[in-house]
Parts: sequence; C-alpha cells; structure tokens
Amino acid sequence: MFAVTATSFDPTNPLAGLTLGEVPDTVVPEGWTRVRVRAAALNHHDLWTLKGVGLKAERLPMILGTDAAGVLDDGTEVIVHSVIGDPVAGGGDETLDPGRTLLSELHPGTLAETVAVPARNVVLKPEELTWAESACLPTAWLTAYRMLATKSALRVGDTVLIQGAGGGVATAAIQIADAMGFQVWVTSRDEAKRDRAIELGADAAFETGARLPARVDAVIETVGEATWEHTLRSLRPGGTVVVSGATSGMNPPADLARVFFLQLAIVGSTMGTRDELDALVALLVDTGVRPTVDATFALTDSRSAFERLASGDVVGKLVLTSS
Repeated sequence: MFAVTATSFDPTNPLAGLTLGEVPDTVVPEGWTRVRVRAAALNHHDLWTLKGVGLKAERLPMILGTDAAGVLDDGTEVIVHSVIGDPVAGGGDETLDPGRTLLSELHPGTLAETVAVPARNVVLKPEELTWAESACLPTAWLTAYRMLATKSALRVGDTVLIQGAGGGVATAAIQIADAMGFQVWVTSRDEAKRDRAIELGADAAFETGARLPARVDAVIETVGEATWEHTLRSLRPGGTVVVSGATSGMNPPADLARVFFLQLAIVGSTMGTRDELDALVALLVDTGVRPTVDATFALTDSRSAFERLASGDVVGKLVLTSS
C-alpha cells in the first residue's frame, strides 16, 4: 500500500526524512480493526516526529499521521480516535494511562491507504460531515474541545482568550468556543489571521501582547514562551489557563507571585478521550460548525502538504485524501 513515512530525523530540515512510497500492507492485531482511509489531516506532531521528537530511531521507518476518517471492512464509516490507551489504567480516562501513546509513535499512523486501530478507537462518522471535515477532528479539534469543555471551567457568557490565532488548535478553539456560547477574544501578530479569526466567530482580535479591554476568565495557550507573560497578565483573579502546547518554547518565566496571589489555575491538557470525540462530533452536527480546511492534497502529493505546513502559512487544517 502507499504510505507517508518518517525514515530519518533532522531537527533543522525535517522534510529530509519524509518518504512517500509503497510499504507492506497493514497488519491487524487481534482485537483491532482495519480502517480504509478516505481522508487524513496533518498536524505539527508530524513535523516534530520528523525532527526526532517523541519517536525513537529504532522505530523507523514509521508511518506518520494521527488523524483519519475512513471505512471499516463491513462498510461502516468512522472517525479514528488516535489515543491508544486503557481507560481503566487511566482511572476512567485513557489520556491519563501512563502507557498511552498516539498513532505514529508506537503503532503505524494514518497517512496511508489503511490503518489498524483497537476496535474501541473508532466513532461513527455522521453523514452531515464530509470526509475532509471528519479527518480534522481527532487531534487539533479534539484537543481544543477538551481544553474548553472539560478543563477550562468556563460557563456560558464567560470570556476566553485564545493565543496565536491561525494554528490548528487555536482555529478549532475559536469555532468551538463560539458554538459553546463564550465571548471569544484572540491574538495574532498577523493582521490577516486576526481578520480571519473574526470571520470564524471571534468577538475581538488583538495584536500579540496587546493590553486587553478587560481581564478574561480563561486562556487557551498553545504558544508558550512568547505569550506566557501576556497570558498570566490577562487572567482575572481565580482565572484558568489551559495549556496543550508550547510551539515558541517550553520554559517561560513562571511568575509564581502572580499565580499564587491571584489564585490562578494552570491546567495541562492533552488530546481527549473517545467519549469526548463522540461529544465533539455531536456538537458539530447540532450547531452546524465545521472545521476550517485550508487546503486538500492527494495522499500521493503529501510532500507539498508538508512543505505548506512547515512554512506556517496555514489557517485551519491541511487534509490528504485517498481514493
């Protein structure tokens, strides 16, 4: 079958290790199921893998990809949940299983004609969503949904600040937060991305680091060092920052005096559970909100999609399609 694989690591030129071509057909372990991939979305996780982050060299070559929607052997249309974990081991939450992993870290990923996943790791794809829209959900959209619905402590009418409008998680968070009835503020250095955020449902958009009209109830943080000081300054006393990434750096100044004096909550969040993916799908069907697809590419033209992802000139998701 045709697949997109990581065959080597290069921290400065990650696409040097990107290989497209034929690989052995998918092996389906007992208790797992095969999904014939119709669409798969790219994530920065794929670029980090090519840089050598989160994957050991002895696991190369590795089929990339965490997101997919496709068809089971019996014809059922499904969306793949890419967190491979045991809910029991995680106290009812597979994302807290100490042994949990994502597709493309230990098991072959979704950028292929077929992928194997545990039987519980699929949810039904509704007919209301296209293949491309469905493929956007398992990583960026699920991450954003968990941050807002499970971790943020936000209530209808509260104000949320989303740092770094334009990224996959941030773009999803704008649309989900609007659908959930929150007042949505965003930041970006790029005027075009600020304008696009308003089109997607944000109530206001500000330059990165700008003084806000008022303090917010929660901040969705995926940028890290570049926005952290602004994030803490923007929170009301007792507010919450939910962190799921740090693309600009992992070690910002903690500003612990502000954290304890204002009793701020700093909450980590990673991916989401299968049940949360099901709830996210239901929310989209009920509200009519749909993922923003920046561009689609054929699976065989994946290198062009990766080049676009690496450039940073993306608003929403890049999707690969397979016949």
